[in-house]
Amino acid sequence: MNEIGLYLHFPFCVKKCAYCDFLSFPAAEDVKHIYAAAMIREIRGYAHAARDSVVTSIFLGGGTPSIMPMRALREIFKALYDSFQIAPDAEITMEMNPGTVSEAVLSFVFDYIGRVSLGVQSAVDSELKMLGRIHSFADAERSVRLLRESGVRNLNLDLMSGIPDQTVESWKETLEAAVSLKPEHISAYSLSVEEHTEFRRLQKAGRLHLPDEESEREMYRLTKELLLQSGYEQYEFSNYAREGFRCRHNMRYWKRGDYLGFGLGASSLLRSSRWHNTRNLEHYFEHSADPGQLVREMEQLDKRAEIEETMFLGLRMSDGVSDAEFTEAFGLSYRELYGEVIGRHIADGLLAEEGDRIFLTPRGVEISNVVLADYLLE
Repeated sequence: MNEIGLYLHFPFCVKKCAYCDFLSFPAAEDVKHIYAAAMIREIRGYAHAARDSVVTSIFLGGGTPSIMPMRALREIFKALYDSFQIAPDAEITMEMNPGTVSEAVLSFVFDYIGRVSLGVQSAVDSELKMLGRIHSFADAERSVRLLRESGVRNLNLDLMSGIPDQTVESWKETLEAAVSLKPEHISAYSLSVEEHTEFRRLQKAGRLHLPDEESEREMYRLTKELLLQSGYEQYEFSNYAREGFRCRHNMRYWKRGDYLGFGLGASSLLRSSRWHNTRNLEHYFEHSADPGQLVREMEQLDKRAEIEETMFLGLRMSDGVSDAEFTEAFGLSYRELYGEVIGRHIADGLLAEEGDRIFLTPRGVEISNVVLADYLLE
């Protein structure tokens, strides 16, 4: 039976962070309830699309799902279990921000959630303030303690490097503080300054003081070294896990597995078709019972696009790309398409080969944007 993942987008947050370009905004409680009712209609409207599939992962993202009314989330989960065949061991992840971990949230987590992703970002309070976060690191520590006491045994901490006024030393402080909390998984992302954010406005005004390129490279090297020494394997550019705790839902994205997205702006990939939902809240409320009315930018991926994505995404992972799996998917070896490129990258020390797999070397990872561009087909 085909496996599928589900993504549920909750666009609401307490306050927009200075770096955030995600589809998120503050909203009143009644809007959140209306949104949940609309999502339930959408979920029920899509049940037929996955009737021959088993759901192996569910991811609640945002925004901040943990500021939704918990009664509304319970109703959403009832609709999910009514509409889809969900595997008993499905990985179910909920994003949270420190400081939003209430008794009601913990009760919901106990009943439905096996994995929590906590948006810590930094252990340095001045850096958190710069980012526009609403919590302190003490709030993060308290949230971890409460989640552990409620039974969470699969915890991810999100961290961010390359932020304004950050130094290699303060990043090391954040990494060591995160490791001391003993999460099963750490996501360590580098800041990207996006358009339409407060950081971009400050950058244009010459008031955003970011670490230089050499400091950022040192932060990346430090991350790999310190986390490896602490028992975390790097299995993707920005993701580190203890053995057995890789994020199955994100692995689905990187391996181009099927997934359905529910909620405002949510993306889906199903049988080579890709689309995303409307970003207009009123339109979503009005048409969620007819999911076809929500679809925007439907794209039917051709074989070339699928091959390119398989290489781009697969080479982000430490496991790399398997020739046997590539051949099964596309009917030919990747060497038939990329033999010259692969040979050159191996000779240049950018790519390594083990068994039937190719993967980026540490040097290849450092210049991955340049390397991966060579896998665009002419």
